[in-house]
Amino acid sequence: MSRLQAEHLYKVFGRRPEDAAARLEAGADRDELRAEGTTAAVIDASIEVDEGQIFVVMGLSGSGKSTLLRMLNGLLEPTAGTVRFDGQDLTSLSDKELRKVRSEKISMVFQHFALFPHRSVLENAAYGLEVQGVPRAERERRATEALELTGLKGWEKSWPDELSGGMQQRVGLARALATNADLLLMDESFSALDPLIRRDVQDQLLELQKTLKKTIVFITHDLNEAMRLGDKIAVMRDGRIVQIGSAEDILVTPANDYVASFTQDVDRTRVLTAGAIMAEVGTVLGSTTPDGKKLGTGAEFRAAAPATVGVDTPLVELFTPCSTSTVPVAVTDANGDLVGAVAAERLLAVLGEPADQDATPGVPAQAAAADGTAARLDKKPAEDGPVDDKPEDKVIAGA
Repeated sequence: MSRLQAEHLYKVFGRRPEDAAARLEAGADRDELRAEGTTAAVIDASIEVDEGQIFVVMGLSGSGKSTLLRMLNGLLEPTAGTVRFDGQDLTSLSDKELRKVRSEKISMVFQHFALFPHRSVLENAAYGLEVQGVPRAERERRATEALELTGLKGWEKSWPDELSGGMQQRVGLARALATNADLLLMDESFSALDPLIRRDVQDQLLELQKTLKKTIVFITHDLNEAMRLGDKIAVMRDGRIVQIGSAEDILVTPANDYVASFTQDVDRTRVLTAGAIMAEVGTVLGSTTPDGKKLGTGAEFRAAAPATVGVDTPLVELFTPCSTSTVPVAVTDANGDLVGAVAAERLLAVLGEPADQDATPGVPAQAAAADGTAARLDKKPAEDGPVDDKPEDKVIAGA
């Protein structure tokens, strides 16, 4: 169920922003407005975030992702468009009503921690509750629980400058969790951290999400981070959303060359899953094992397979079993039912072959081939995407 909806959002800075938004809607060019002294930061952006979902918005600096985030909680008023949370139109609220929503339902985790140096770790974690007027005993109890959730038990009386960068960011996360807000907005929250610490904090967030199931909008410029964290990803460029989809969608079927340039250095083995590349079980039946046994049923195939994995298993975990047998790996769904097979040849083809020039855009790999075998996963980027890219616009993932 969708909890957060943003519909046709525009944010224009400069003279007569409403007129500029209308011109953009009618087809005016962003550069044309900039020449007149008007900056279009976000153009016709629409998203839906489901309950318990981590929705990642990614793009380079200046793409409009942080401006979009600030419109979601009313820190910036949209020039046009609406934002609804749990059915309530946030863009129609008074300043007082909006402050109440921000203090009780929406929390924000900033890039640079935003901790008070003169307050202890516990006091920092309890600050949002203090603003709400929660009694001291109650806010300290809830802040202590949040700190324990984020791995900071025992550090309650410490000062921020006694903590590492990763620990300080966890205090910021604990402060957001302590308010028990329904929606977390995270603006480049991990980008100031060193790589190893950054991964640890990502792990912490994913582990917390298994239990808390918060609705999260996460901003990043790093595609590897986006693909690791995001249930759904929106890619922005020049104020516009150019593609929305799962990590696999964006990696396998990029909307245009701009999106494809982000994915070229991504480790596919950790993003793509067995379910994304598997062939139908029928393609295995009738084959013969090295010892001469014919696989006539799904049960026989499953018994002969070197391993059985779930549809969400990353490809990196398939190399060992695929290398030990000529029989494909068996793939099961969430109920444990046999749904597919991954052969070693298929696994290597996905990782080693160039984009398929004949693949049909938008057709799942396992359904593309007419004979029932799994088609090549790599797709040629759509030639007619939303953005007309130039060679100099190419970027490297994580840059």
